[in-house]
Amino acid sequence: MTQWGEMAPYLLGLRLDGRRVLVVGGGRVAQRRVPALLDAGASITLVSPSVTPALDDLIADGRVVWERRPYQPGDCDGAWLVHACTSNRDANIAIAAEAEAKRIWCVRADDKDASAAWTPASGRVDEVSVAITAGGDPRRAAGIRDAVVSALRDGTVDARRHRTKPVGVALVGGGPGDPGLISVRGRQLLSQADVVVADRLAPRSLLDELPPDVELIDAAKVPYGRFLSQERINELLVEHAKAGRFVVRLKGGDPFVFGRGGEEMIACAKAGVPVIVVPGITSAVAVPAAAGVPVTHRGVSQDFHVVSVHVPPGHPESSVDWKGLARSQGTLILLMAVERLAEIAETLQGDGRSPETPVMVVQDGTLPTQRTVIATLSTVAERVTAAGLRPPAIVIVGDVVGVGQEIEMVRAERVP
Repeated sequence: MTQWGEMAPYLLGLRLDGRRVLVVGGGRVAQRRVPALLDAGASITLVSPSVTPALDDLIADGRVVWERRPYQPGDCDGAWLVHACTSNRDANIAIAAEAEAKRIWCVRADDKDASAAWTPASGRVDEVSVAITAGGDPRRAAGIRDAVVSALRDGTVDARRHRTKPVGVALVGGGPGDPGLISVRGRQLLSQADVVVADRLAPRSLLDELPPDVELIDAAKVPYGRFLSQERINELLVEHAKAGRFVVRLKGGDPFVFGRGGEEMIACAKAGVPVIVVPGITSAVAVPAAAGVPVTHRGVSQDFHVVSVHVPPGHPESSVDWKGLARSQGTLILLMAVERLAEIAETLQGDGRSPETPVMVVQDGTLPTQRTVIATLSTVAERVTAAGLRPPAIVIVGDVVGVGQEIEMVRAERVP
């Protein structure tokens, strides 16, 4: 394999929207790189006999095409960029050789000197992207990148390794999905972590900014699929904190809104581990807002109810007062409800809510992939199925949906 000399690399920002990118390997390196490639709009083919739960989740969402097998010659055909991320050095050599022969740029994760291209330590603040190579040294590049990104984000210039590091565990709410909606405090603590335990709905593009020496523990709980038990998550937080590492438990939304943060705080308290709680923007409020719908509005709704529908109405484990919600004139914000919409709609109508009550369902709220369906209580299940909406999604029930439509109409009229 070619060994490149000491010449400085020519830095280039690749516009990958719609272009095929091949990633070979389904482990932690691929898990770090795939979200950034998706953010760039790449059409990703992943070749690996197995994948991590986080990658499995992206595959289930249809965002990545998975070839469930080892690499074989010809896989590079049609690719604009190749990432060789396997744990087998011989396989990485073969992948890079094929890419080189076909004049396709290839990044080898296991050997920077034999790699035709390097993946920079990257970060983004608003419209400014930062990418650092540092001669192929990932730790040095990440340290410099952290300093630049932090200076852009909050006005400081200290690199991650120069900050006074907290101790114990931080329960950090990552917000509803858009990485820009995590709090400044949450972002600061994330940049100081030795260990990050990340949920499936945490803003995963932020994980790509982590230095390579940070241990990333995937706590993704894929619905009806693989998951890390809550008991094991609690044990990991305590074990790492007691070993002297600063642990960030990164969650989607807010840690204490259906985030089981209370359970984790109790586990740490029993073990004598100090805990920092960083509230996050809950999707229950943020996603309706991102879709232009206020959860309350003067003269329309003066209360709103946030409900987790992890079990359907009538289930023995359900503690939800569905009759009371049906009688209420307030806004209903339903989480984990998409797959039970037909039962929910039938229950609410049977208990007194009008079939004509407006309903909005928002998938991937605050993200570039956000999609919405507007219907009534009597038609929403059918329309959501026809549109192919999938979790994660928020269901908004109430007249405030009409307020959101009014806002959209006023905006449209003001456009010249």
